[in-house]
Amino acid sequence: HVQLVESGGGSVQAGGSLNLSCVVFGDTTKTTVFGWFRQVPDRAREGLAAIDRDGMINYADAGRGRFTISRDVTFNILTLQMNSLKVEDTAMYYCAASSRSWATMTSLGPSAYTDWGQGTQVTVS
Repeated sequence: HVQLVESGGGSVQAGGSLNLSCVVFGDTTKTTVFGWFRQVPDRAREGLAAIDRDGMINYADAGRGRFTISRDVTFNILTLQMNSLKVEDTAMYYCAASSRSWATMTSLGPSAYTDWGQGTQVTVS
């Protein structure tokens, strides 16, 4: 298992941008895929994007077009660049890692992931 620490959230006006970062601590040799999720109160956690060990990327409809996931392998940092933010993007954002052997870049459901960060709040007004 790995530990993940997100940062970069905050308050922004609609149309603005934010760049979320997630530092990954620990041994990532068994990590199959990393992902970004978000959640609002009383709703299920929603997958946004995933990137596997080979750098293959997949986006959910919610993240496609405005969000970009990337990973710096050297420094073990996962990022989510978010542009053209909307009020409905307001949520707690989480990064996650999976050590499940079957998880791939198509894994955008929370159950595929084994390790989670504490979340960073994004508020768009």
